[in-house]
Amino acid sequence: MQVKINQTTLTLVQGDITKEQVDAIVNAANEQLMGGGGVDGAIHRAGGPAIMAECNEIRAEQGGCPTGSAVITTGGNLPANRVIHTVGPIWRGGNAGEPNLLASCYRESLSLALKHNIKTVAFPSISTGIYGYPIDRAAGTALNAVKEFLEGHDGIEEVRFVLFDDATYAGYENALSEMNT
Repeated sequence: MQVKINQTTLTLVQGDITKEQVDAIVNAANEQLMGGGGVDGAIHRAGGPAIMAECNEIRAEQGGCPTGSAVITTGGNLPANRVIHTVGPIWRGGNAGEPNLLASCYRESLSLALKHNIKTVAFPSISTGIYGYPIDRAAGTALNAVKEFLEGHDGIEEVRFVLFDDATYAGYENALSEMNT
């Protein structure tokens, strides 16, 4: 599924984000930038030790990456040249600022992409794995945050959501269909 927002193509695909041929992929990281399970573990395994080496440098400089913010490293052995690491919120029922923090992940990641002249970026579904964010709510928040950012900024040619399974893809497809693009 694909739509145009301003000068940017927004695409939904089902697949493995570690195989995407884009300038940067986004990692659903933890605050310590230590690698982990899910998307984070897959990116570190596929990208090799260069990614963790840069995460270690970032951690030494600033102590990690707070929820809702983002940092950037090399892509290591990935097809993507860069990895943007962002920390999504843990779902606590929706009344602990989760929507704002999740939207911030997407805005901060896209801001870093612009700053580093990244033209194509691929996102996973942030916070919907072990962090427990309901897919339908996360999809709407993610897509609206990306849409609002793209309406106000030029320079990114494609934002691709790479969704791992059928249920996640369906949630994003439904949210995109309901969105006023």
